[in-house]
Amino acid sequence: MGVSATQGDKYRSYLSGEGEENTEWRYGAPPNYDVVNKLFEEGRTKIWSPGSLEEQVQNMVKTWEMEMFHKVNLGDYKSVDPNKYTFSLNGRKPLTLEEKRKLGGGYNPLLQTSLPEKFRAYNPDGETAISSHLAFTTAFPRGFALEILQVYAGPPVIVYKFRHWGYMEGPFQGQAPTGELIEVFGMAIFELDERSKIVKVEFFYDRGELLGGLLKGAVSDGSTGATPSNCPVLRSTG
Repeated sequence: MGVSATQGDKYRSYLSGEGEENTEWRYGAPPNYDVVNKLFEEGRTKIWSPGSLEEQVQNMVKTWEMEMFHKVNLGDYKSVDPNKYTFSLNGRKPLTLEEKRKLGGGYNPLLQTSLPEKFRAYNPDGETAISSHLAFTTAFPRGFALEILQVYAGPPVIVYKFRHWGYMEGPFQGQAPTGELIEVFGMAIFELDERSKIVKVEFFYDRGELLGGLLKGAVSDGSTGATPSNCPVLRSTG
């Protein structure tokens, strides 16, 4: 599938090396995944054979997440074709990369909702890439890891089931940390072109499984408390 881990990170490509010398990183430098990699290795339920389709898909998704959240210039993306790429959530209208950015970046495209604003525990319309980064990396200081549970179809149209998980060890928008495990399960479809570049992504999952777990703690004083850390889809990926 054209994505293989490099010496910079054993699960992600396009983080270091000659091809990244001129890459503009959103937070000034390539992200470090040591903390969330440890969480992944300690908490995963599947260990895929080296070179298997499942391992290749898992590394492809981790690489895609890294580029989406950390590379500023579309021309620096190597896992996707920026000119063809579209993203959709739960059957919504597909968005181009530019349209995704207009939503604010960060977690916002993954947390789109049709709920009226007064019922939104997290309102993506009022968040930026920076504020969403801060909110979720503070809540998950060890990261929000990702594993592929099953691959139902291989390239060029890849269909898979995933699990994201982490421990709420920091506050979230006024809610005190619980220390509890939060898990999210879902399905995704990735379509690749003839060059093995990602051109279409569709995600299907219940955002309430994530937000519900973050709202279980007591109401705190409203401060974010911790500093941004290693959330897999933000500073680090799963």
